[in-house]
Amino acid sequence: NTGFANADVIICIGYDMVEYHPYLWHPSRDRTLIHIDTTHAEVDGYYSVVLGVVGNITHSLNRIAALTTPHEGKAMRTLRDSLITEMNQHRRDTEFPVKPQKIIWDLRTAIHLEDIVICDVGAHKMWMSRMFRCEYPNTCIISNGFASMGIAVPGAIAAKLAHPERKVVAVTGDAGFLMNSQEIETAIRLNIAIVILIWNDASYGLIEWKQQNQFGRTSNVKFGNPDFVQYAQSFGATGVRVNKTEELMSVLKEALDRNTVTVIDCPVDYRENLKLTESLGQLTQQTER
Repeated sequence: NTGFANADVIICIGYDMVEYHPYLWHPSRDRTLIHIDTTHAEVDGYYSVVLGVVGNITHSLNRIAALTTPHEGKAMRTLRDSLITEMNQHRRDTEFPVKPQKIIWDLRTAIHLEDIVICDVGAHKMWMSRMFRCEYPNTCIISNGFASMGIAVPGAIAAKLAHPERKVVAVTGDAGFLMNSQEIETAIRLNIAIVILIWNDASYGLIEWKQQNQFGRTSNVKFGNPDFVQYAQSFGATGVRVNKTEELMSVLKEALDRNTVTVIDCPVDYRENLKLTESLGQLTQQTER
């Protein structure tokens, strides 16, 4: 919530409360809220809208853009600089298992700006939504709202069917992958070439993260995984395991060049999760000064 903490006006475009309730990002209830959507705002004690723009979102934004000028302030400079610094810090990282920041750096570097990433739900989603750079709309699809696990593989198949000319990568945790991994058979049968990048930590990573934050310990979040390489091969797909961080970029590029399904088993170091929580707390304090 670093950005919200330093805002006087918050513009909510296509916002639905089920995605992220306003009491989490507007606890002070003292900011000016502008609601832009196809439907009227659902008013709440923490979502008291000063102005609502109801209609086709694209048309509304185009009309607003024609009447406004770019904001030249630097209120968000601290947040932007922190993201750039953190990404650059890990671009050449070689520690193993692979840090989340490094996975995102290599993925962003390996694919073109108009290629598509479908992100599942879990700890990796927190990292992707924060740090994966997008230049074009609908190039990073993330399951929000009820945030159902298991979207990545079937979602990637759908994206490839809709845009066969683009490369498509399913970014998923091991748990989310196993919830719908049977759809690899669908992709193989229909000759749909996608890349499935598994962030493997043998745990429900996001729940573990929340438990550590709240209780200082974890409970019943660890589980065993099959051999993902052999599992992929059993469907007729290609399976690859990342054995050291330096391999990740070449593994990604080779997978993107294949005309078939490739499953990449990439061990991830989620010790970075708690470090992110600490750094965000420090960043919020800086922006509030």
